[in-house]
Amino acid sequence: MKKFLAVLSALTLTALCVPFAGCSEEGGEVITLRVSSWEEYIDLGGWDEAIDLDSGDIIGVNSMVDDFTEWFNQTHDYKVKVEYSTFGTNEDLYNRLSLGDKYDLVCPSEYMLMKLIAEGNCVDYTDAFWNKSNEENYYANKVSGYIDGEDDSVFKNIRFKDNEGKYVDLHKKAACYMWGTLGLVYNPEKLDDISDVASWSMLKNEKYARQVTIKDNVRDAYFATLGIINADKLEGATHAELSALMNATDSETIELAEDMLKNIKNNVYSFETDSGKADMVTGKVIANEQWSGDAVYIMDSADEDGTELWYSVPEECTNIWFDGWLKLKNGIDWTRQRHEVAEAFVNFLSRPENAIRNMNYIGYTSSIADEKVFEYMEWNYGADEDADPEDIFNYDLSYFFGDGASLTVDKENFEFEEDGTINRGRQLFAQYPPANVKERGVVMLDFGDKLSEINQMWINVRCPDLKDVSPAVWGVVGSIAGVSAIAVCLYVFRYKLFVNYRPKKGYEKVEK
Repeated sequence: MKKFLAVLSALTLTALCVPFAGCSEEGGEVITLRVSSWEEYIDLGGWDEAIDLDSGDIIGVNSMVDDFTEWFNQTHDYKVKVEYSTFGTNEDLYNRLSLGDKYDLVCPSEYMLMKLIAEGNCVDYTDAFWNKSNEENYYANKVSGYIDGEDDSVFKNIRFKDNEGKYVDLHKKAACYMWGTLGLVYNPEKLDDISDVASWSMLKNEKYARQVTIKDNVRDAYFATLGIINADKLEGATHAELSALMNATDSETIELAEDMLKNIKNNVYSFETDSGKADMVTGKVIANEQWSGDAVYIMDSADEDGTELWYSVPEECTNIWFDGWLKLKNGIDWTRQRHEVAEAFVNFLSRPENAIRNMNYIGYTSSIADEKVFEYMEWNYGADEDADPEDIFNYDLSYFFGDGASLTVDKENFEFEEDGTINRGRQLFAQYPPANVKERGVVMLDFGDKLSEINQMWINVRCPDLKDVSPAVWGVVGSIAGVSAIAVCLYVFRYKLFVNYRPKKGYEKVEK
């Protein structure tokens, strides 16, 4: 009887702990929030030195996830536990989802956001999340108007079709976390001419053969290639024309891109995913196609070694990329508490002090445009108060932070064109490009039904073309094949000698 009651009690307890919740030691409900984002894309704590702003010090002692958990559990009538995992690429995340992994909140890049939304895999943010009268809705109240404003913004300008052919607006579907540009990190001391890094053609410039690296993914490589192919058309183009040219996926453009990428492949040092950072710092290469956030990391690392590296946005065009938080339908399950926890997590990261912590830790640029974030930029990059007026200028960031926002900075960290515009600079330039750069930036859209054709193009580029293999290489391959064949024959011959040796029938082992 006792055994029956024990089993009945266990079953009752299990039934009470519904699939999306657990039970705390105190008997209360615990919601498990499953979050997945990029590797090393959130403050993990353990800082040695505080950011000492006039408005108050900021320091990361614990990880951001632990701080969120502690804050939430102290301020709500139910508990939360965060299962935080990471992915290496957008495709890695997509494959996990396809195999049945469930997450409540994910943070992929713009094109993967569009793909997941188009496939009907997301849940909209609630009206409560966008209620600006609630001061704790930090994202709605603090996100830059350039990124996710009510009028003209990056998110507002993105419209794409879902799988049913209906147009979808990105606004209110995702919350931007970090954003930036695509360009070239370079060593100015190693260039023949500084204008060489003013164009994407740097990747195929024979003067720098085997001294430049390009990203080992089809999207970033394809974008840079379209910048080379369309160079003449991009000059003076409207923003709509820029977007159309840099998002072209017709068969003719794909074929031209394949030929150009094969040319680039023969010129660059390598295709790389993450090794470009170390290769730039050690001097193995002199230029590297890179995302702006990693460019900041590279320049910081090189500074520590006494090497000054710079970042250039090619004059043809740049990709305005962003990573955003998306609530997934298969995780959220339409429960009020899951919506609340997921949106609380996004708002926690959007608190200005937490946006600063994450920016300081990873080098990327938050979507949050708050006075405290601007103060952090002054603390990081502002010129000394006693600097010579001839050596400083006002760096206008009003498009991001609002009217009147400009930083007094050192001229030595920027390269000025004859018309006064800036296309090259150091860390601040990489984190917050000037208006002239962002105006020629476009968001790269999802490839849609052209994905398979573009992937095949990429395979053609990355895999060796047999007709291009030289006779000398074929000779070496033939020699190796011949030696291998002889070795196999000798092995088989010896094996046959062994297996064919049998004791005569009737032989019996004699026991000692």
